[in-house]
Amino acid sequence: MEDITIVGIDLATSVFQVHATNAEGRTIVRKRLPRTRFLAFMFAVPPCVVAMEACATLHHWARELQALGHDVRLIPPTYVKPFVQRQKNDANDAEAIVEAALRPSMRTVPVKSPEQQALAMLFRTRELVLVQKTQLVNALRAHLAEQGVIVAGGAPIYHTVHQASRGYDDSASADRA
Repeated sequence: MEDITIVGIDLATSVFQVHATNAEGRTIVRKRLPRTRFLAFMFAVPPCVVAMEACATLHHWARELQALGHDVRLIPPTYVKPFVQRQKNDANDAEAIVEAALRPSMRTVPVKSPEQQALAMLFRTRELVLVQKTQLVNALRAHLAEQGVIVAGGAPIYHTVHQASRGYDDSASADRA
């Protein structure tokens, strides 16, 4: 394995496809590894360029491989796609990742620290909560309009819902059921 200069990895949920080549571009290793054996395999590979396509677990594995001394390059999927030469599958994707990483002008994504990932998660979660709040307010406004209660856009709907619910009798609806 001392001839390996670049490794392309197609990350999946439980099985990783590894494609490794030497300096001349000849394939040295082409194998599927279960998640449990992946790190042990990469420990046996001498430090080299390791390229991966961006996905959900990417930054975790990138940090693990950097700790082993590898030069990790993270490539967006849109930049890898043109290099897939045959039918799309994990083995061909791993080979395409190697081809993409060999390009000197290839743009890569920096590896995020756990702190950077946590901050990004907070921002995404906040955006999601705001979108869901808007959806909820719009749904409530529509339901109230069906009952003849019109609430202007931007009005504090919570007070309107509370006022509208004061006249609602829970026992009357329970008797109908």
